Amino acid sequence: MLRRLSNILFFISCSSKMLAQRDDTLTFTLQQVVEMAKEKSIASRQAVTTKETRYWQYRTYRSNYQPQLALNGVLPGYNKTFTEVVQPDGTIQFQSVHNNNSSLNLSFSQSIAATGGTVFGTTQLQRFDDFDRKNTLYNGVPFGIGYAQPLWQFNALRWDKKIEPLKFDESKQAYIEAMEQIAITANAYFFDLLLAQVNLQIAETNLGNTQKIQKVANEKYDLGKISKNEILQLQLEHLKAQKATGIAKRDMEIATLNLRSYTGLQNMEKIALSLPYSNINIEVSPGKVLEEAYANRSDAIAFSRRMAEAKRDVAKARGDNGLNAMLTAQLGYSKSADMIPKVYRSPQDQQEVQLIFTIPILDWGRSKSRTKTAEANLQFTKYSVEQDKQIFTQEIVTQVTLFDMMKGQILLTAAADSIASEKYQIAKDRYILGNLSITDLSIAFQEKDQAKRDYISALRDFWGAYYQLRYLSLYDFEKKEKISYR
Repeated sequence: MLRRLSNILFFISCSSKMLAQRDDTLTFTLQQVVEMAKEKSIASRQAVTTKETRYWQYRTYRSNYQPQLALNGVLPGYNKTFTEVVQPDGTIQFQSVHNNNSSLNLSFSQSIAATGGTVFGTTQLQRFDDFDRKNTLYNGVPFGIGYAQPLWQFNALRWDKKIEPLKFDESKQAYIEAMEQIAITANAYFFDLLLAQVNLQIAETNLGNTQKIQKVANEKYDLGKISKNEILQLQLEHLKAQKATGIAKRDMEIATLNLRSYTGLQNMEKIALSLPYSNINIEVSPGKVLEEAYANRSDAIAFSRRMAEAKRDVAKARGDNGLNAMLTAQLGYSKSADMIPKVYRSPQDQQEVQLIFTIPILDWGRSKSRTKTAEANLQFTKYSVEQDKQIFTQEIVTQVTLFDMMKGQILLTAAADSIASEKYQIAKDRYILGNLSITDLSIAFQEKDQAKRDYISALRDFWGAYYQLRYLSLYDFEKKEKISYR
């Protein structure tokens, strides 16, 4: 068995070298194609853009918890018009107004996530110019500070502090998953082209062999050793080989174009692919893969995030029950004067306390309905997350089993390929010697080609299972470390 495997690997290696020796041809390994796709493909640029977008969304969320400083005002506030003035006897007169009412306000605010309240401070200065009476007045608040506290209301800041970091972590892992998905797609394009190249090589070899056998058969026919039927059968095989060569060339052009487009290889006339190695010295177990998947996958983070969002919606429904109140307290100093320095000299105390509230008297069960709906959605989310976890686990266990099966399939198909190649060579020699029928030769011919394709397909399934395992766990089992991209 080992000798047969050595023979087939030697034959494949020689075939790969023949492909690489063509003029104007660059040879790539599977790993090189995967890395090029991760660096140059449109999918990779989309993944990077999505990652950046989610980063800035997270920065926007973080800014809600930082102090805010703003300067606003009216400068100038010029006004020249007529306005109605109510007289003591109730009549109205229109009087000329010509003034400038300008103001500046520098304010800061700081949200308190634990309570949902806001600390704020301000300093203001207002100037009023009455041009008709040639009079100027100033009014200012040198310093003011206050606190506004919602009562019995939904605290969005506190819930965002639980959910938004989960979303950000989820987006970081989703980026790694996107890159690993690129590897899976690149692997598929790689083997599409590799199989097309092998098919072309098989077709060209078969065409040459058919021509040689046909030449020998013609000589035998002239000597009367074979029938006309065999000659016709060989002519038919020759036509089939010509057709197969044309189809293989077409398929290879299409596969080459697809690989170029996906990996960004636009300026290369010819591409040759090296046959990937058929074994990876790693051992995987469902327990280890599950452990890494729950630690690394965005889906695992999403389980917690979805539950937190459902609980947030319940809290919001209970908080938005119609009973709302806002308590505001403010103290500081203020003063009016005819000159700016006087505004800041011995200002007077300023205090303000107010409670604004809304109490529903009759809402026909609206608040209760919203709360019950949110609670039902929470229960549904629990069931949904539980089901998704089961699917998540089952998918990983199935993939580990599939990966182990693919390792065994490679050995079997490699052995079958070696046997089929040797059997065909024997059949061809026997036919030339005249002790084998054209039917048996044709069968050996087809078995050899199919065994070669089966081996390439087994390689494709093996590497596809390997990259799928990386995607499902975000863990590099060769390097024994978590997958990360800077």
